Amino acid sequence: MQSSASESASSADQSQPAISPDGVLAETLAQLAEAHGVRTRYDGFDGGEVTVPQETLEEVLTALGADLSSEAAAHASLTTKRDEQWTGLLPPVVVTTEGVETLIPVHVPASLGSGTAAHSRIRVELAVDGTTRTLEAVDRAPETREVEGNTVQRVLFQLPTDLAPEWYQLTATVDSDSAEAGPTQRIEVAVTPARLTTTDRLKGQCRWGWAAQLYSVASNRSWGVGDINDLAALAAIGGEQGADYILVNPLHASEPVPPIEPSPYLPTTRRFFNPLYLRVADVREYAYLRPSDLEVVSTLAAIERRKVLDADTIDRDGIYAAKLKSLELLYTVRRSPQRQQQLERFVRDGGQHLQDFALWCALREELGVDNNLWDSDAATPDSPYAVEARDRLRDRVNFYIWIQWLLDNQLGVAQRAAQSAGMEIGVMHDLAVGVTKDGADAWTLHDVLAHGVSVGAPADMYNQQGQNWSQPPWHPQKLAQAGYKPWREMLRTIFRHAGGIRVDHVIGLFRLWWIPEGNKASDGAYVYYDHEAMVGILALEAQRAGVVVVGEDLGTVEPSARQFLSERGVLGTSVLWFEQEDHAPKDPRTYRTEAFASVGTHDLPPTAGFLEGIQVDLRDELGVLERPVEVEREHAQRQVTMYLEAAADAGMLPADTPVDDLSEQQRIEGLHRYLAQAPSLLHCVQLVDAVGEKRVQNQPGTSDEYPNWQIPLADSDGKVVLVESLRRSERVASLSKVMNDALGSSDRLHDTAQAPKQPLTQDSGSPAHPWGAQG
Repeated sequence: MQSSASESASSADQSQPAISPDGVLAETLAQLAEAHGVRTRYDGFDGGEVTVPQETLEEVLTALGADLSSEAAAHASLTTKRDEQWTGLLPPVVVTTEGVETLIPVHVPASLGSGTAAHSRIRVELAVDGTTRTLEAVDRAPETREVEGNTVQRVLFQLPTDLAPEWYQLTATVDSDSAEAGPTQRIEVAVTPARLTTTDRLKGQCRWGWAAQLYSVASNRSWGVGDINDLAALAAIGGEQGADYILVNPLHASEPVPPIEPSPYLPTTRRFFNPLYLRVADVREYAYLRPSDLEVVSTLAAIERRKVLDADTIDRDGIYAAKLKSLELLYTVRRSPQRQQQLERFVRDGGQHLQDFALWCALREELGVDNNLWDSDAATPDSPYAVEARDRLRDRVNFYIWIQWLLDNQLGVAQRAAQSAGMEIGVMHDLAVGVTKDGADAWTLHDVLAHGVSVGAPADMYNQQGQNWSQPPWHPQKLAQAGYKPWREMLRTIFRHAGGIRVDHVIGLFRLWWIPEGNKASDGAYVYYDHEAMVGILALEAQRAGVVVVGEDLGTVEPSARQFLSERGVLGTSVLWFEQEDHAPKDPRTYRTEAFASVGTHDLPPTAGFLEGIQVDLRDELGVLERPVEVEREHAQRQVTMYLEAAADAGMLPADTPVDDLSEQQRIEGLHRYLAQAPSLLHCVQLVDAVGEKRVQNQPGTSDEYPNWQIPLADSDGKVVLVESLRRSERVASLSKVMNDALGSSDRLHDTAQAPKQPLTQDSGSPAHPWGAQG
């Protein structure tokens, strides 16, 4: 998903709306916006300041829980919002940074006394390594506030500064004046790393890897779509050729039954994985299928394998239907005692979230997407219909749990294959911005998502009508009140079998563009999040899992945001086509060191296509251009010429041949050689560039108008490229050599006979705890 080139204005631009809405004073509305972190103005991509329409501001604030039915109601909402941090004994969660002095606020009645008298009646304890540490109160006059007619005082306690990055449990207890026990509250404290050590371990050597849309890269053994076994093969081939990682598209789960959403960036959940990527023949019970069932599966396999030769499109629905039928037959095979024990452990570790997801799958299969029960009796996991269905659909629920177990096993195998091939990082997963509004996460996480709005991006130079991604955003306050557990638990599942992660639209951890339902994509407002908590928890979970983090921070982003991410060890993203200074290519040698550098992105054509300007013709056909097509073509050609000439001037193209006479492959290799001058810690080569593919995988701003995310990998002649051919491809080997030579890594080509450079993950047959709570 492409980042917007429009970013919000600073908080200094938080000015009062000029026009009062009916019944609510403009001043109150502006104060509510400020209290909720909503910006009323932002900088447009053309450099001008844009004011958020009054009606849009009202709709966004309503989605955040403000009551705007009258001035009195709005003012009451403002008071409630301002009192929010004073209403509990403790805050819902504390997120801090290692080594930073942190004060824990405890809110008690003013009648408790002040100073030493109050301190002696409040006990705050922190559980650390099986022991309990008592926190000391800070000797200062407490702040007070009137909350719902009562005077509340805030007493501060000092958190130890020597705590290692980890999750801790903190308990506050207040002595009672009566015989009854006083109020007690227990919360979690996240001490996050000041900086990711996983990033620091990369220093001293630039590394490169492949980026692949896994579904597009099939083999002669897969069923017309790339699967996890193909991912393992890609990792093995890439590691052999010098790559240190393989970045894949999000593998998040889509719908449980066909039809399924083609876009990997519009999943039903970001916590669980897509069965489309299972290799059926790799399921251990495959060998024990009954002969009649084996015949059915073999017949389905033969039919689906023929689809790998179709260079035009990927038949996701047909392939998934065949896999689902085969999995249903495999599910009937009796598992060995050890396999059954492993499955049962997976179920225990998965807990209620796994149960709820599987229940949603079973209900989605039974009810479909249009049944009105979703809005009433089956609206949530604890609604009447859902409660009744837990027992009635128990076998189907167990079936979907079993599928997630299979995915967990196979993903573990793929990461071990990458490590065994010598990759330093291995599989790098991609985290989508959000989920579909009628999916599993929207159902199970209903309480922490905002409703009546969706996430997108305002107009920018590449998508001049804006983008609506049809995804409900996190509700900032409700997510914080939940202790950020949904965010933390989702990250743990993705990190379980990963060496790295790319966070799409990482600025979404700072702010998101909210679009009220019914509005056009450009008619929205920016809503801000507690980025220190969001990024801090991301860093903590990544460090616990040993994962490298890349943030996609394209577009016009506040320098302070990039600086904050860099300081925490989150790599930024540099794309050659976007890096310019004074309307000329920026010298790659001046790129950021802590960055992930590539020539293009999945939202642009592969380099071969970009050199020909196919994106202009495509956008013209789709009617998404705002300028005349001739102007766009001239601009595109000028940009390509500018970069090729820069590469030639840097000595990265053959000197004895005019640029216009160079072959497509020479130009692509020259651009990668030119980019390799960058000191960026990670360099990325898109697999489409290695084989000469020209077609774009995704055209932002479109849905059914273009077959987004449905293009099989093909070469420059339009012939399908299978995984098996990559190892013997001269073109792939040539570009790999370019990267190895340019980055000085020719002398460190991986010896697959050696032991992996990192510890292997636990055996896939006995999965480790993927969801267990800390503290």
